[in-house]
Amino acid sequence: METVKSANTLDSLRWQQEEYKVADDSQGMLTQADFFALLTKELANQDPTKPVDNNEMISQMTAFSTTDGVQELNEQFNSFASSMTSNQALQASSLVGRSVLVDENVFGLYDGELVKGKISTEVPASNVNIYVENAAGEIIQSIPVGSIGAGGGNFTWDGAMSDGSTAPPGAYRFRIAGMVDGEAAELQAMTFRKVDSVTLAGNGGSVLLNLNGGGSMPLNEVVEVSEG
Repeated sequence: METVKSANTLDSLRWQQEEYKVADDSQGMLTQADFFALLTKELANQDPTKPVDNNEMISQMTAFSTTDGVQELNEQFNSFASSMTSNQALQASSLVGRSVLVDENVFGLYDGELVKGKISTEVPASNVNIYVENAAGEIIQSIPVGSIGAGGGNFTWDGAMSDGSTAPPGAYRFRIAGMVDGEAAELQAMTFRKVDSVTLAGNGGSVLLNLNGGGSMPLNEVVEVSEG
């Protein structure tokens, strides 16, 4: 009796590994070399009886040149943006330990530190007085200034209260009152805050200055810098 040997079906199956294309950096964009390759193919396969019009050829060449120029411009812009970020980081790091003007009249008082402020006014004022208030709203010191011109000016508080004692550390605020055009008015008070550190990539990628006592401000909002 003849023995029939069954064929193993698996022997006829072969595993074929799927090939994957390696991603390149072109992101599907045609380069100048690709454009010229297409142009060469177009010229080689054109109808001899209907050659490419000169104007059409010039138009295509112009398009190729423009595309290449835009690509170079993008590369130069990215390089410029990177350089600007580095310059901003260097500029911001030089402000650590110095004071910047902040559009706030509230500040923190620390032992042995002077508090610097600024009166901001667009018009001259007379009979100007600076009042220092504690967290409860009580006036602990008043400093007569007199008359000031448009633009205002800077001032310093040494932490002394009206009775001669030193104010305890804590939160305080400046309030400035005077006469403008013969009428009582409150003038804008601003303070200088010391820069403790710098965050190089803050909100929206901007450089942030971290201020003493909390809070931060973008580098591009700094209008005045003071020593210490």
